[in-house]
Amino acid sequence: MSSSYSATAAAPRAGLYRRIWRWHFFAGLVCVPFIFSLAVTGAMYLFHRQIDDLVYAPQMLRAQASNIVQPPSRLIAAALQSYPGRPKALNLSADDRHNTQVDVIRPDGSTLQVFVDPATATVTGAIAEDQRIMTIVKHIHSLAIAGDGGKVVIEIVAGWIIVLMSTGVYLWWPRGRRLGVVSIRPGAEGRTWWRDLHAVTGAFGGIVILFLALTGMPWSVFWGANVNAWLTAHDLGVPNGMWRGVPKSTLPARALGELPWAQQQLAVPESDDPHAHHKAMPHEANANDYALLSHPGTASPDAVVAQLASIGIDRGYRLALPRDPRGVYSAIRSTGRTEDQRVIHIDQYSRKVLMDIGPERIGAIGRITEWGVSVHQGGEYGTPNLLLMLAGCLALIALCISGIVIWWKRRPVGRLAAPERRNGDQLARGVVLIAVVLGCCFPLLGASMLAVLLLDTLITALRRHPQTNYQ
Repeated sequence: MSSSYSATAAAPRAGLYRRIWRWHFFAGLVCVPFIFSLAVTGAMYLFHRQIDDLVYAPQMLRAQASNIVQPPSRLIAAALQSYPGRPKALNLSADDRHNTQVDVIRPDGSTLQVFVDPATATVTGAIAEDQRIMTIVKHIHSLAIAGDGGKVVIEIVAGWIIVLMSTGVYLWWPRGRRLGVVSIRPGAEGRTWWRDLHAVTGAFGGIVILFLALTGMPWSVFWGANVNAWLTAHDLGVPNGMWRGVPKSTLPARALGELPWAQQQLAVPESDDPHAHHKAMPHEANANDYALLSHPGTASPDAVVAQLASIGIDRGYRLALPRDPRGVYSAIRSTGRTEDQRVIHIDQYSRKVLMDIGPERIGAIGRITEWGVSVHQGGEYGTPNLLLMLAGCLALIALCISGIVIWWKRRPVGRLAAPERRNGDQLARGVVLIAVVLGCCFPLLGASMLAVLLLDTLITALRRHPQTNYQ
């Protein structure tokens, strides 16, 4: 009696295990190449500053550290003399080891990063922005190299990482077992050793991996953009009240380059051009012809840099230069800790501060998201933060390799060997509820889960009812 009852009670649990294992298997098999790429490129980008210093030392590092700094206008002029074009931005180093970077838009529209010794105004070299190693790594990480379609794929994969970790926890759960749970079994070999490595790595690295997946979502093409827009619309990001009396341009803030996530959906303010009546003139209408350094009535970069220093922004920031007669100076300090982030927009004629946005001006949800992004990039808590995120990336790499090896060792030759789905296997209501919640929170993940469910159901139905040939 009791043994019969136990078998009856165990059947649904076994069926649930098989269903979850099947989802875990297919999700891993399809997503492994993308997850592996995310982990490798993410680990590299954590140390992008160190890699840049190593690869581009002749261009980026000063021959001799010095606190002597030439006026910004002279540094810009030196860059333009060596590489003619239109100045786009001035990147002022946070230390005395690095040269100043002047971004120059070339006649063909490409951006060249020109490096100038701030003490002597000597040009030390230049790098094409789209050919810089860490720029390429970043584009591979987000699949931006494949356009918006690639960004959609990465967003879906990030969602499936959450599914993989959730199902992995269920499959790992001890259920009375002690071996192969928190350590590899002594004497384990072959597939058993790889299975234990997979389980133990997931157990210890799961929280960091889940954190990386969730905090990577703000950059996503659909979820990130829509959540950002919703926060802004409801004053949970940058309050709309900050626009009171400040004219908006049509230029999106993200066009200025790297800046805090909560501000990427904003427009850039406009300057009050005292020469607006010239705006209709052909040479003024084309932003590519705009010569900032010789435009009448504009404040010089020297004056703006001095003004920023007087209000606490003296180094370690990017100064985006006005692009046309209605453009503004935009000082962007977005690296490192969230409490150090600050964006200041200044009228190019009157030098009036149009906006000064620090972390205290951002809504609570926006600040939490910014904190997550900063930790994700390894910048919030220094070296320990970097090492913890690196550990998460290495754990992901280990999970990808061990998962493939486990499958390869168990599969019969020439067969996929997916976990079997039997008649009567059902998903528990709690599992369905979790899937629905995840799908609602991350719509692209939800759509892909629904597609996979329909495909799995169709394949199972075709196997159960093969087509019959009638004579």
